[in-house]
Amino acid sequence: MIDRPQYLHHLEQWKDKPVIKVVTGVRRCGKSTILELFANQLATSGVSQDHIISINLERLENESLLDYHRLHEFIINRCKSQGMHYVMLDEIQNVPDFQKVLDSLQTRSNIDLYVTGSNATLLSGTLATLISGRYVEIPVMPLSFAEYRSAAPKDESAQRTWSRYIHDGSFPATTEFSGDDTLIHDYLEGILNTILIKDVSQRLGSTRAGVVEAVTRFMFDNIGNLTASKTISDTMTSAGTRISSPTVANLLEALCSAFILYQAQRYEVKGKRILKQERKYYAVDMGLRRILVSGNVRDTGRILENIVFLELKRRAGTVYVGQSAGGEIDFVTNGVNGPAYYQVSESVRNPKTLERELSSFRNLDDNYPKTLITLDDELPTSHNGIQQIYALDWLMKG
Repeated sequence: MIDRPQYLHHLEQWKDKPVIKVVTGVRRCGKSTILELFANQLATSGVSQDHIISINLERLENESLLDYHRLHEFIINRCKSQGMHYVMLDEIQNVPDFQKVLDSLQTRSNIDLYVTGSNATLLSGTLATLISGRYVEIPVMPLSFAEYRSAAPKDESAQRTWSRYIHDGSFPATTEFSGDDTLIHDYLEGILNTILIKDVSQRLGSTRAGVVEAVTRFMFDNIGNLTASKTISDTMTSAGTRISSPTVANLLEALCSAFILYQAQRYEVKGKRILKQERKYYAVDMGLRRILVSGNVRDTGRILENIVFLELKRRAGTVYVGQSAGGEIDFVTNGVNGPAYYQVSESVRNPKTLERELSSFRNLDDNYPKTLITLDDELPTSHNGIQQIYALDWLMKG
């Protein structure tokens, strides 16, 4: 198993705290493995095995526990001895009315509760009402480049690892199939079909599977482009796929809820307000994108932008597209230490390209960090306070 120290650290921080730990993320991104690693960590620290209760609700042998009464009774019967019991419920959304189980278990002082789910609706509606203020979300994504690199052959160059990363994708299992394009293709296609059918089409009900796939393909092909539901609807309809703007809006919401897409809203830097117009969307994984859009890796500049966006989400949470007097800034984060600004470019060895990228920063009248990330394999350099860094070095810091 690939070590995921960032997520284990979050779980350790919240251990024994009286809140439900809700681990969310796209299917097969490693949520179950993270809970398994955490269970191993608990056992190593001295927690007895009978006080660690792990239930995978996708396994056939646990089918009877999909009834919430039975699931509740089963757990309570396992938690009668003295001491804290660590209960881990994998893919809890498979249990109808699961929120009743969580609400009951969370009130018991001898149960520390952890759950995973593959859809953001897990934290909406009834559940959010029942456990409001009594849960913490721990969002999980496929492997970062640093995590992927840790599983690479020791003698492999960073550039070679990067080539595999953007071709095979970042789902943990792909590291086991590396070098076998057929296995990787079949594996990723299976994930994609499961997400589009189980997490999107079934949720929307009447929306045809073909339309769901067409919109997903369109969005994957347009990562990093400012867009709106009406624009997407008009473009797709003119290309032969008739679809209304409200249907597109519903699909985008469902695709984001299934964590296959992430959105970045526009942020006016000077006014410090979110703009309601167009926004950008990014794919959760470059392997999935390659399978759906094209058999070849192309537009590496936009792929780099997508990967930088995902890394910023891991590090900072919310990521915006900046708007300033000097033009668009690729990404803005706003953490506890204030904002940070990022430009992303495949290469800035051409002086005109370098000037264009730097110009977006020049009208920012503050002293917050400004970083230019490129695939130019050069030592870090400064342009009047704007730091230029090699993308692979920056990604490895994560």
